[in-house]
Amino acid sequence: MSSAPVSKIPDLGARTDEITIFAGPCSVESVEQFNEVAECVASLGLHWIRGGAFKPRTNPHSFQGLGEEALQIMQAGSVKYGLKTLTEVMDSEHIDLVSAYCDGIQVGARNFQNFSLLKNIGAKTAVSKKMVLFKRGFAGTIAEWLSATEYLTLAGNDNIVLCERGLRTFETATRFTLDISAVPVIHKQSLFPICVDVSHPAGQRDLVPSLARAAVAAGADSIMIEVHPNPPEALSDGPQQLTPAQFADLVGELREIAAVFGKKIV
Repeated sequence: MSSAPVSKIPDLGARTDEITIFAGPCSVESVEQFNEVAECVASLGLHWIRGGAFKPRTNPHSFQGLGEEALQIMQAGSVKYGLKTLTEVMDSEHIDLVSAYCDGIQVGARNFQNFSLLKNIGAKTAVSKKMVLFKRGFAGTIAEWLSATEYLTLAGNDNIVLCERGLRTFETATRFTLDISAVPVIHKQSLFPICVDVSHPAGQRDLVPSLARAAVAAGADSIMIEVHPNPPEALSDGPQQLTPAQFADLVGELREIAAVFGKKIV
């Protein structure tokens, strides 16, 4: 008897041959701090730097970001080092301000279903098609995530990168539980590229490299990694941020892993 033909399992982990790195400090704290990270990012041949200007913090007494001053620091640093910038928008009133300074807009997990904000971002970037990096909510399903994305696209902007950043579960060994399976599922269910934020689910810098390697192997289109010149002195999320030297070593490792899959880190 002849055996039935076995159909090939589709590769849901490959979308392009490039993996973009979005790296930078959790919060922009000073010119010196931001530029030290920017210099490192540029020296590695990467193209994007991220940083927080308006910081959504659980504790209202925690550092809330430098606001427009941070945006000015980012813009000046991006010009100096030839990088594109990405920062989070928390409120509709900041969309125009952030758009004037930065190349990309991030929607954080706390605003995952802030539909008014999503519609306003989509409408205000409908002409520019500025990239919107849209993070998954703390407890959002993939179906809810994709549905919420339509508030951006229906308002006029489909230049969206979805970002998996870990879910809140019963597990306490990590800050959040990284859903690495979201990478192939998003590739299967949508046309959007997917980024994996490996810093927030780790919560500890020694776990970041392993999660980053997993993201490359799973087929992520981009990876977000937090980098700070002096993490113990960081004004926010110090324990999960890499030093520039640690980040440089990790990028070297990721390039070797990416090459196995015929991809390159940019």
